[in-house]
Parts: sequence; structure tokens; C-alpha cells
Amino acid sequence: MARLRRGFGALSLVLAVALALQAIRPSLGVPAGAQTEIAVPPQVREILVRRCYACHSDHPQLLWWDQVAPVYWVAASDVQRARRVLNFSELGAQPLVRQRAALFESVDQIQLGAMPLRLYRLGHPHSGVTAQELATLKAYLAPFPPAGGQDEPSKPFVAKPAALAAPEPNRQPAGPSPNGTPFLPGFAGWQVITAVDRGDDHSLRIITGNEIAIRAIEARQLPSWPEGAALASIAWRAVDDGHGHLRPGRFLQVEFMEKHRIQFAGTEGWGFARFVGDQLKPYGDGPHFDNECLGCHEAVKANDFVFSLPLPREPKTGPSGSEKQEAKGAGQ
Repeated sequence: MARLRRGFGALSLVLAVALALQAIRPSLGVPAGAQTEIAVPPQVREILVRRCYACHSDHPQLLWWDQVAPVYWVAASDVQRARRVLNFSELGAQPLVRQRAALFESVDQIQLGAMPLRLYRLGHPHSGVTAQELATLKAYLAPFPPAGGQDEPSKPFVAKPAALAAPEPNRQPAGPSPNGTPFLPGFAGWQVITAVDRGDDHSLRIITGNEIAIRAIEARQLPSWPEGAALASIAWRAVDDGHGHLRPGRFLQVEFMEKHRIQFAGTEGWGFARFVGDQLKPYGDGPHFDNECLGCHEAVKANDFVFSLPLPREPKTGPSGSEKQEAKGAGQ
């Protein structure tokens, strides 16, 4: 009987602690500020509400087991972080081109298998985007609306005969990046790594790398980038010449990624920065804006958080130097 009483007492204590834990509930209320949802057709919004709004909106959708602590703590943390990266309930306040770009990046993450998160899918087995839903999202983004011809190259970003326009090497930004990532003025002269045509926001992008990055590529060290490697993504408005060709128009922005494992430990060893427009205005409302950048780049964590890897090239085939010498000797 005494053992039974002890067992009942222990069970009562466990239940009391469990009930007490339920009172510790981080708020998931609607954040302060006006709500302006993303502007998309009804069929696209329906998919976003069903598949994305559970975390990426001001109206989180938690199942009953998500409501029980300590699972609730994990769910609340995920929702808060998801909102900081992308909030569809507030995205409508941004220009339409930014809304489409955010949706493009979301579709990109779905195709890469990064969204929904693997842990979330384990607890919500029917949360994945179906092939038909993905096709609907892609159909909305492509074919892309035609790029306007009003975005001609603007001074002081002048098109070069043999390359796309780039900011003048001595041009300095309007201020520092809020998170301390430096502006790298030599990026326009770095070697080109790859190029991207972003039809969703009508931009052409060239990705360049500093000497450390280029040496890592040549030594086949990727996907792990070495300390001090820096990448620049230079973007221009894409202008249709009327004959099926795109050319660079107005300079839009330059984005940097610089690898310093200790200095940028909070963002997986990468410093992120963006400088926008002719005045190179620093992007970001505060020092932690780079969580938005990291949230997007987590989809390619296996590539050391870098989307734009060097273009692949087939190894050269044919006889080696010694084989050529032997063939020459045989001919003699």
C-alpha cells in the first residue's frame, strides 16, 4: 500500500509539473502593424494559405499536438522565425516585383526540398506541396510578364562593350550595412563565376568572386568555401531589345556574402549585405536583417549556403602531353 501511495504521489507530481509547463506559452498573436497580404490570384492564395500560412503568416495554424508544451515551444519558435524570414500577411505592402521575387524564392525552396522543414513534415505528414500545386505556383510565375523598356542604363553605371555594366570601382555606399558586413569596392573587377536570369523580377545577375573564392574553385575545394572567400551578386534590370534578347538596363543592387566563421558565427559563418540603387543604400532595418538572408540560403546548406555555384565544365579529353610526345616520336 505504501508503494502504491508513493507511485501515486510521483504520478501526481509529474502531472502537476506538466500542467504548470502549459502555462509557459510564448505569444503567437498578430504582430503590431497593418496587414497587407500578398497580391496573388485566388488559386495561388489558396495554396499559400493551405501550405505556407501555418508558419509564414500572422494566422498560425497549430494542430492539437502542437499546442502541448514542450512541443508548443518548438512550434512557437519556428513560427516566430518563419515570420522574420517571410510573412505573407505583410508582404503585400512591398512593391509587386518584391512580392513576386519572394514567391519565386519560396517555389525555389520547395523544389529543393527545403520547405516545408523536414521536422515539420514528420509531425504534419500531409503538409507537403503536391506536384499539381507546385505546377500552379510555377505557372503563375512563368511565363514572366514582359520587361519594360523604360529601364535604360543610368549614370554612373555605364554599360561596357565586353561586359555587363558594373558600379564604378571608387563608388562608396550611402552608409554601412546594419550588421557590419563591409562593402567590397573591388567586386566589379572580380572574376565571373556564373550568371542568372531572374524572370520573376526582370533582373539579370552576374555572380563574381574574389581571389580567395576563385582559388577555391580552381582547387576544387567546394562546396566548403575557405575563410575570406567573398561573392558578389550584381543585378540589373533586364531589358528586352525587341528581338528576343535581354540586355542589362538600370543597375538595381549588389549583394555580398563574405566567409568569416568567427565574426559571422551567428549566420553560419557568412556575412550578408545588400546595397541598393545608384546611391548604394544599405538594405535592412536592423543588425539582424541577415536572418532573412540566412533563412533563404538554408535551402542550400549542403552547398555551404551558396546558391550560385560555378558553372560545370566537362573535363578536357584527348591525349596528355606525354602521349602526344610518344605519338610524335612514333611518327618520326
